[in-house]
Amino acid sequence: MALWVFGYGSLLWNPGFRPAEAVRAQLAGYSRSFCMLSVYHRGTHDQPGLVLALDKSEADSCTGMAFRVADTQADAVLAMLRERELVTAAYYEARLPLTLDDSREIEAVCYVIDRDHAQYCQLSLAEQARRIARATGGRGPNRDYLHNTALHLQDLGVRDPDIEWLDKEVRKMGPDCHD
Repeated sequence: MALWVFGYGSLLWNPGFRPAEAVRAQLAGYSRSFCMLSVYHRGTHDQPGLVLALDKSEADSCTGMAFRVADTQADAVLAMLRERELVTAAYYEARLPLTLDDSREIEAVCYVIDRDHAQYCQLSLAEQARRIARATGGRGPNRDYLHNTALHLQDLGVRDPDIEWLDKEVRKMGPDCHD
């Protein structure tokens, strides 16, 4: 069985591997949400940033990209993704059903937030913007993560009003926001 990976945040613009196939896809029952404090990649323990996670939400669905991994690279890609995504165990790995834009039904590796983990949070959009504007981690400024994701969602024709608002608000705050 082919290995597919669902990209909904940074995997959209930095999957870390060359996909054998990339198709827009829908994941039912989950929403894309800035509900995970980032203490390594986009923030620190002293000043956590925020990253996107799939959050269970029966009434919602999340549009992203399904990436098929070449069979010869499946083990290496899965190991790389686990090292990257499971740093603090705030995500758990799940294989979930996706519907591709070409109507195929597949199962893909998805990284879902563990609501019981200390990094899970539910913040107002204004607080999300403040955190994103000022946080920086090992992979760079949190604002870059937001801007890249917003740009790639736009390129895919995916409307996400919260991310669009956050992107505009963080840009208004400027690169030296420390309030």
